[in-house]
Amino acid sequence: MQCVTLFSLLLSLTLLTLTDGGSIGVNYGRIANNLPSAVKVVQLLKSQGLKRVKVYDTDPAVLRALSGSGIKVTVDLPNEQLFAAAKAPSFALSWIQRNVVAYYPHTQIEAIAVGNEVFVDTHNTTKFLVPAMKNIHQALVKHNLDSDIKVSSPIALSALGSSYPSSAGSFREELVGAVFKPMLEFLRGTGSYLMVNVYPFFAYESNADVISLDYALFRDNPGVVDPGNGLRYYNLFDAQIDAVFAAMSALKYDDVKIVVTETGWPSKGDSNEVGASVENAAAFNGNLVRKILTGGGTPLRPKADLTVYLFALFNENQKPGPTSERNFGLFYPDEKRVYNVPLTVEELKDYHDRPSPVSAGGQKQPAPAPVVSGGVSKSTTGNTWCVANPDADKVKLQAALDFACGEGGADCRPIQRGATCYDPNTVVAHASFAFNSYYQKQARKGGSCYFGGTSYVVTQEPRYGNCEFPTGY
Repeated sequence: MQCVTLFSLLLSLTLLTLTDGGSIGVNYGRIANNLPSAVKVVQLLKSQGLKRVKVYDTDPAVLRALSGSGIKVTVDLPNEQLFAAAKAPSFALSWIQRNVVAYYPHTQIEAIAVGNEVFVDTHNTTKFLVPAMKNIHQALVKHNLDSDIKVSSPIALSALGSSYPSSAGSFREELVGAVFKPMLEFLRGTGSYLMVNVYPFFAYESNADVISLDYALFRDNPGVVDPGNGLRYYNLFDAQIDAVFAAMSALKYDDVKIVVTETGWPSKGDSNEVGASVENAAAFNGNLVRKILTGGGTPLRPKADLTVYLFALFNENQKPGPTSERNFGLFYPDEKRVYNVPLTVEELKDYHDRPSPVSAGGQKQPAPAPVVSGGVSKSTTGNTWCVANPDADKVKLQAALDFACGEGGADCRPIQRGATCYDPNTVVAHASFAFNSYYQKQARKGGSCYFGGTSYVVTQEPRYGNCEFPTGY
């Protein structure tokens, strides 16, 4: 058994403490004919503890409903208006007066998305993007709002010419000089950030034969080492974000931040949409929220506290395309949750992603209980135990074991050499005993069986040989 190291002490801060991290918002799309009124939607947002929302227009009913709510809002200037905003500063000024000044500050507009995924727009509006952004910003300057409201534009990952490995991330060559250099210079000069839409689901759906579902859903996996920088990635989301960071770094814009303006996972899809299921959507969004709210940056930018907008608030029944497009919502139109997912730090305290042996996408998942010898006995008393995930990364598992037996204060005497629970002498068996000791000493409170995702709660008593696991101290 290794002694507690400085590494394990630092690791414990992220394993067990819900720290101030990034921020979670939600996209409020309205391509549907059965959604609740804007007033009811704002009440829903407040009841869920959501403090940021992004909309795809400047609908007066929505902006009025958000007035006085305390919810920060990102509004959108549609792609169809890019030409006018780029060519006529007077149009941009009028647009700001009608859609921003008329509501601010009672409606807390914090950002303007100028267009959305312009580079994939079939109307060839790319050349108007940066001029439109500049004119919108100048209109804010005239109203002395430029320090309070940022201007940016969401890009899709298709704007990258290369995204794998992450260290090789680069923007499409034809967009570098024409768009990205002037746009990034504008963002730097105005203290704004690059808006990015990332969807690990689409990458997984198209490459399910080579991308692990665990890797896509933030579950434990061996990780993937980037050959370019030596960093190990444990989830596809980080890899995609770092590809964008690398692309900006290649152009010498390391100081520009990123806000993830869209990401999500569908709860339903067509038969050929691999991975679209309620279980996977709940896992992706729940584990993503945990990562963001507990201060999870990326391997390339470990200190980056990201703001992430989940897509989307509702299932939208009039969206065109495959079934998945109408099933990205966290809520049904009747305001009931499609699945349970934490949205706040408080909810995270009781959150546990419980993967099943085989997901709806057909990928094998970590087993729901540890491999044991001597069998298990079904609990009839309502007791619960905390055990190690046998599929967890062994380095992470050892670090968590070191913490539990050291600073964590678990009773690890029974797993010392020659003691009753030393055999089997495996890191999984020893970690299970140590994790459970800590969990029981913490009175089984929410969040005390997390250990960086290397453990979970079971309702059947685990047994390793003749070793008995306590249920209380």
